[in-house]
Amino acid sequence: MPDNTKSGSVAGGKAASVKPGSGTKSGGGNRDSKAPAAKPNKTSAAKPNKTMAAKPNKTMAGKELTQKRPPKSPRIDAKVLADDQAAAVRQVDPDKQRFGFVAIIGATNAGKSTLVNRLVGTKVTIVSHKVQTTRMPIRGIAIEDASQLVFVDTPGIFKPRRRLDRAMVQAAWGGAGEADIVVMLFDAQRGVDDETRELVSRLASVGAPACLALNKIDAISKDRLLNLAQELNAHGKFLATFMISALKGAGVDDLKRYLANAVPQGVWHYPADDVTDAPMRILASEITREKIYARLHQELPYATTVETTSWKDMGKKGVRLEQTIFVARDSQKSIVLGEGGRAIKSISTESRTELTEIVGRPVHLFLFVKVREGWEHDPERYREMGLEFPTE
Repeated sequence: MPDNTKSGSVAGGKAASVKPGSGTKSGGGNRDSKAPAAKPNKTSAAKPNKTMAAKPNKTMAGKELTQKRPPKSPRIDAKVLADDQAAAVRQVDPDKQRFGFVAIIGATNAGKSTLVNRLVGTKVTIVSHKVQTTRMPIRGIAIEDASQLVFVDTPGIFKPRRRLDRAMVQAAWGGAGEADIVVMLFDAQRGVDDETRELVSRLASVGAPACLALNKIDAISKDRLLNLAQELNAHGKFLATFMISALKGAGVDDLKRYLANAVPQGVWHYPADDVTDAPMRILASEITREKIYARLHQELPYATTVETTSWKDMGKKGVRLEQTIFVARDSQKSIVLGEGGRAIKSISTESRTELTEIVGRPVHLFLFVKVREGWEHDPERYREMGLEFPTE
């Protein structure tokens, strides 16, 4: 299918020199290789919650963790996590190993990505207040006792109106059907409405065993939580019910232990130090998209996409990365660039800082902005995102 790209602009470490609407060629850029690299963030993981493990068909409330400033998404030092995972595998008898896929499904903005990051112990999927941020299933890998759990962060389920919407919802239900167990996540603040009941009914038709998790429990009263749990269990069949705060960590350890015992016996499929099976190119693109939404979520349609077009390893000097931000119209391109290039410079700085933490070396990031009309109707773009192209 022909590429309808109209124009491109570039931003590097000195992106303020780029003027909105300029037709700069997308092969150059202002070099930022001399900028000092951000030191990796070695924050420690949240302390484990010591509440008792849940029993099937029982409703339980997790205790709140005492954190003055809970992180927006849980982050721990990658090397520490890898060492812990490697130590865990050395202590596990191969004959006692368990392995399973756990699909996290729910409506948009229920907190699925935040929960997956919390369960894994580090950031593997992007988080945004913008609805339909997650487009393709992202897998995060964690070890709990003798179990290796693969958490699948699925796109939010909503009533699709466009082709991309249909592809995302199809991917979400596909992830649920292929999982060993499903966690149906609900925003406790939202309550039970017709859309919620429809989700529960549809889950029953999938046939996979499921447990219920009520998220954001710190925002509503205990009585309301219990009533909500009873109503949802009356509409659906859940093995167990958990009350959690994915952001603060309350109740999440209980959920994780329950899932570790629920998955079937079987050998681990991934190395002990893996936390995701997503290629770094995709993770890098997703992080930049997250920064775009964080800065421009009220101005820019969610259909914006990012592709990592070049990844060059320069040894001790770090990694040189080129990414293209695709928008649908010239007016959107101007929004991404910002006045005097300030918006794209900020996006580049924030993305580069986080990527440096993940890679553990300096990252020299070059961003390009291009208009690609009608990309939502291009099957190739869907394949790049790991989605099936809806024919209707």
